[in-house]
Amino acid sequence: MDKLTILSLEQALSLSYATSRFVHLGWRVIRIEATPVGDRLPGDPNRYVGKAGERPDQHTYFIGPNVGKETISLNLKEERGQEVLKRLIAELPADVFASNTLPKRYKQLGIDYETLSAANPRLIWAGLSAMGPDYPDAPGYDPAIQAMTGYMELTGDPNSPPMLCGVPFVDLKAGDEVFANVCLALAERAQTGKGGRIDVSMAQAAASWLVTTIPLLDLGYNPDEVRRSGNEHREFVPVNVYPTTDGYIYVAIGNDVQWSRLISIEPFLELGFPARDTNEGRRRAREAIHKEIGAITGHFKTADLVRLLGAKGLVAAPIHTIPQVVDYPPIRDALLETRTPSGKRVRLPPPSVERQHLVSSDRRLAYAPAYGQDTDNVLREAGFSDKEIADLRGSEIVA
Repeated sequence: MDKLTILSLEQALSLSYATSRFVHLGWRVIRIEATPVGDRLPGDPNRYVGKAGERPDQHTYFIGPNVGKETISLNLKEERGQEVLKRLIAELPADVFASNTLPKRYKQLGIDYETLSAANPRLIWAGLSAMGPDYPDAPGYDPAIQAMTGYMELTGDPNSPPMLCGVPFVDLKAGDEVFANVCLALAERAQTGKGGRIDVSMAQAAASWLVTTIPLLDLGYNPDEVRRSGNEHREFVPVNVYPTTDGYIYVAIGNDVQWSRLISIEPFLELGFPARDTNEGRRRAREAIHKEIGAITGHFKTADLVRLLGAKGLVAAPIHTIPQVVDYPPIRDALLETRTPSGKRVRLPPPSVERQHLVSSDRRLAYAPAYGQDTDNVLREAGFSDKEIADLRGSEIVA
């Protein structure tokens, strides 16, 4: 597929992550950031989150989702800035326009689908928001969406308060939906020649993952059964985290055959009783089984247990720290990287899948852009003269 061009009015994480997936494809992503307002720091607030970087507008939290992108500054509160955007949409031309601003601001900023598709009928338009255009005022914050869609009620120890997931997965899930649906819309455009509109709701995207949970409400479960279960699996026993002499191990016995393999191993022979031969029987003895397994694993090193159980085809995994994840061969060999302006190597997560020509041959992406660094070049590419650009800057339409 040809390399396509994405114009993205993005800030924070969810949409920035979505467009980073297009960067992995080798496509061009141009971030649009607001011009400065008063004494506020310019551009995406995430530029200033985390430890300070080598530039004042490139703090650590901003880097990962924004490597390999270009960025321009544009004042869309002014009609003249909106005209500049329409010219960019038409003249670059842009294949995709994406935004994660509040839906109530679409028309105010001149970024609504009707306006921009008039400038380029082949445009794919994608809006990402907390709850979709029917809730135009709702802000989209990952922790709040986790709370509202039940994930905090499903995460953590059952005897402890609700807990957030350790990664902002609602942001990332919604970003994946933008990526997937843009790809689908591009495939449809290849057949029809026409663009289209996509609206992604963070709340709906999150709730779509409750596929093993919501049906339980109508299938005989009491509401208090559909809640936090710690590291245990609600249905399969035994599945849990167990202590070892040097840490913890995760063990997952997913069926009766796997259970028979477990109790055929010397240290676990004493766990085998006829009443436990079926998963339903093991569910009734859940607490006792977990206690007995923990008493056994507590006498072994984690690595020894992984080898012992793995030799029987059982699922047993160490609990890796993030540094260990980075050094884990299946991950280590797929990592991307970037370089700071001074040349320091920064490791990046791998792309979610490997495909031919997915990323550059050296797996290196350009460092996250400085605020507004590509404004002049992008405007010139769209046909703006140096005089026009100077006038736009003097009028504070660009910065």
